[in-house]
Amino acid sequence: MTPENPKLDSLLVKLDQSIQRLQETVEFAKPNKVPLLLDLTRRILLLDGGCAALEERAQIMEDAGVFAGSDWANPQILVPSMTSHAFKSGDTHLLAIEALSELRLLVVALGGYRHPLIAAEQAHHYVTQVLAINLALLFTPPGEAERETQGRHAQIPRLLLKHLAERIGYEHIIDRLIDEIWRILRQRPIQVETVKQMVTQIAICQQNPAIDFGGSGQGADRLVSSLYGVTQACREDPGLEIYHQRLQPMDSKALQSEATGFSRAMHDTGLVSPYHAVLIRHLLEVDEYLLAEALGLSSTGRDCFMCYRQLALELIRKAVFPATAQSIYGLALMFERGILYQPAVAPSLWRQLNLQLSVQATARLTTVFGSEVPADTRLLAGVLCLLGLPLGVGQGNNPTCQSARALSMWAYIDPDYLLQMVVWAARDDEIMMHFEGEAISSREAETGITKEFSLDLDPVSLLVVPHLDRVYAEMGRRCIGRQGDPHRWVNPEFHGWWSGRGLCINIDVATGGLHDLDGFLRSFYAHYHPFYNGNQPLIHPQPAGIAITDSAARFIGWHAITLLRVALDHEDVMRVYFYNPNNDSGQNWGDGVVVSTSGKEERHGEASLPFPQFASRLYLFHYDPLEGGIAANVPQEELSLVKGYLMRSWGADRPQPEPTLQGAQVDKA
Repeated sequence: MTPENPKLDSLLVKLDQSIQRLQETVEFAKPNKVPLLLDLTRRILLLDGGCAALEERAQIMEDAGVFAGSDWANPQILVPSMTSHAFKSGDTHLLAIEALSELRLLVVALGGYRHPLIAAEQAHHYVTQVLAINLALLFTPPGEAERETQGRHAQIPRLLLKHLAERIGYEHIIDRLIDEIWRILRQRPIQVETVKQMVTQIAICQQNPAIDFGGSGQGADRLVSSLYGVTQACREDPGLEIYHQRLQPMDSKALQSEATGFSRAMHDTGLVSPYHAVLIRHLLEVDEYLLAEALGLSSTGRDCFMCYRQLALELIRKAVFPATAQSIYGLALMFERGILYQPAVAPSLWRQLNLQLSVQATARLTTVFGSEVPADTRLLAGVLCLLGLPLGVGQGNNPTCQSARALSMWAYIDPDYLLQMVVWAARDDEIMMHFEGEAISSREAETGITKEFSLDLDPVSLLVVPHLDRVYAEMGRRCIGRQGDPHRWVNPEFHGWWSGRGLCINIDVATGGLHDLDGFLRSFYAHYHPFYNGNQPLIHPQPAGIAITDSAARFIGWHAITLLRVALDHEDVMRVYFYNPNNDSGQNWGDGVVVSTSGKEERHGEASLPFPQFASRLYLFHYDPLEGGIAANVPQEELSLVKGYLMRSWGADRPQPEPTLQGAQVDKA
């Protein structure tokens, strides 16, 4: 029952009348009635007891047609992570319909009614995931940005989530949240602020006597301690200053114990505690030989550290602070990769240490990351993270998958070239690249693909990607009028010499229809499948394009990824391992095509799919036209399997190609 509230009662009378009118309206005219209902919903959500009143009406509102014609009409395909966008949106209708959807699924989850499209167990799982992903909203007041964009409506997600949590039970949220954190951490992203916020919320919940987790949250201590209580000396989270004082009297044995504890936690989780940075800076002064232990280096990493000891010490002095603690993990993995042995990398890092940033670069970094440490320190920390975790860079909420992929590829293959790009962008506020012998300046190029950049980027991406985006767009403009897909010419010039000059595409660029599908697939197998290419491993990562689909296998758009390797997993399934720059590689692409990020022999940052499933979402790939050339004799059953996945997803509404018996020769253009 809802509490007595005259204002709420008045609005509910109007809402019930609006629902009745919607029920009585013919199907094609329903969209005209929905906005008034959503306005009433928004006002009710802000009142005490509003969520409960809407929950009571959730089924009748759905039956009346409030979700008709929208994605919310198919709750079985909704993605929990997308709710964060709706909850932070300034669009009040979007916020209202999202809230109604959550309340509808809450009723289903609690057995209020049987939904024809989603089971109670699925609805319960969905609601708990929504709570886990948006837990920060549940326990924190609106920030300045939210107040600016949403005003008083910023309270709606918090009131809704509080209602959901009370009805579902906090004990269900914490386990989902822990699973979500570990799923993200296994991918080893560079940007972990969101994860740290979630871990912090767990710690706050643990200390709140009003929240009863029951028997849940078994793995919480491991996550919380990785940030706030790694070793005995900081077990109770005493504060950085007190921890520093506790380090002063410690002898070498005690310091080694501290160093070992921090390094183990760091490599276990991928998270770095601010206390770790305090220890590292203390060891710089009292026992620098324990630094390798504090970084958790293997024999390979130790050799690299000792060979470039002076550079390593300067990088630590300049980059490692509590505010940039994550750079410790990047530094450790950079030594493990051994890239300092490449002749140009060490001199490039010395240059980076002394780099003078432009006024624009300093302002941009300070605006996004604050002034707790200087802008050049923040950038150097970002450089170390990217060099250590080349597959951890993400594009943020920007359509810049090409540029993010380029940064990842350069950090992976050609780190000194990446460092040159950073210098140009940070010092000169300009990047120069060449396209077919002609120079392109990012400063002189017209606008890029992205008009306004979201700022949820790592420091390197924040400075470099806007320049790359303009250069990439300019390369595309210079291909206007050429026959075929412009990626044939742009990708090798944009990404590097190792990108194959040959290109295969299964889309007719002019019509959008499928083109020579059998020939495309036979060519892909011939160049990338070890059973059909003479067991030749992939030497250099290659750019490729995929058709992204949602969990209902519906086409969303084209997306740039990197082919990393093809290999058998532990179950003898041939898998394609690839890099996806979209911040989270674990996705459900529908029709049973679920991208794996761990458990299938993936290395940190890799995503993978069985070869046929990956081939079904592939629409473009590069190859060396001087190698191979004969289309593979792939069994028809294998081709039928791939085409089945394709035709049930993004190819469903496209003109189907005429079948070819022999396949086509690889395009040599």
